[in-house]
Amino acid sequence: MQPRNMSMSGVVDLAAVKAASEARQKAEARPQAGPGSRDAAAGARLVFDVTEAGFEADVLQRSAEVPVVIDFWAEWCGPCKQLGPVLERLAAEYAGRFVLAKVDVDANQMLAQQFGIQGIPAVMAVVGGQLVPLFQGASPEAQIRQVLDQLIEVAETQFGIVGAPVEPGEGAAAAPEAPQDPVLAAAHDALDRGDLGGAIQAYRNVLSDRPGDAEAKLGLAQAELLQRVQGLDAQAVRREAAEKPSDPRAQIAAADLDMVGGHVEDAFSRLVDTVRRTVGEDRDAVRVRLLELFEVIGADDPRVVAARTALARVLF
Repeated sequence: MQPRNMSMSGVVDLAAVKAASEARQKAEARPQAGPGSRDAAAGARLVFDVTEAGFEADVLQRSAEVPVVIDFWAEWCGPCKQLGPVLERLAAEYAGRFVLAKVDVDANQMLAQQFGIQGIPAVMAVVGGQLVPLFQGASPEAQIRQVLDQLIEVAETQFGIVGAPVEPGEGAAAAPEAPQDPVLAAAHDALDRGDLGGAIQAYRNVLSDRPGDAEAKLGLAQAELLQRVQGLDAQAVRREAAEKPSDPRAQIAAADLDMVGGHVEDAFSRLVDTVRRTVGEDRDAVRVRLLELFEVIGADDPRVVAARTALARVLF
């Protein structure tokens, strides 16, 4: 793992990010919630949210003291919800050897663009003001640990940066969590552990008692998507989809990969186009999969609304 200088062409320009952050801070001009107070709050936590306005203080400046891992995510992204809790738990376990900054790409589109984010979840790090790309997608925990260990070694040996250890619980937020539905909590925990079969069964159990439970529907759709792509050869799937544009099976598999990679519009448009090309049972199979992918995002998402309109034009 080698750091990439952020002033090089084609990677994130530190000066540009800093300038954008300063401009946003001045424009918003919020004295009670300015960058100084946010930096102090971030300094007390191992896991924290980052915005474009606070990026310089929370990430760039702090990277001189501790490796800052950045998790680019979005609320609609199923794999993000699988990866996020793992990263947060590891941040607590590593106890200050790195900190975790979470960036909502929908709320911070300019920041995602500056980092060249093409799909989510995407994980990068900043060490001593330099970018260290880590990985993309919901990787297994064992691989994530290896990457983090390499990052910490790079920070120590090449930059002389050693994160300050904290006592267990010191970096945790003090606010109590709202009580959770124990059945849903068990399903979520199974999903976080990567026990997709267990999560699917648990969500189905919830829906058998409460068919209208929106949270269970979302969790089930995400778990089923992740289970479908397990073991797929992504390169072979995409090659087959390119060679067989009218093959519903090939296009459905490629759409699942698009979705897991965070390419939501690509997945939707792929299946809408396939519905247009097919008839009978093939068409119905593609339509059903498209509706299942809508559940992964949620009915109110504007991309789902747009894709529903496009699907209606094709069908009627």
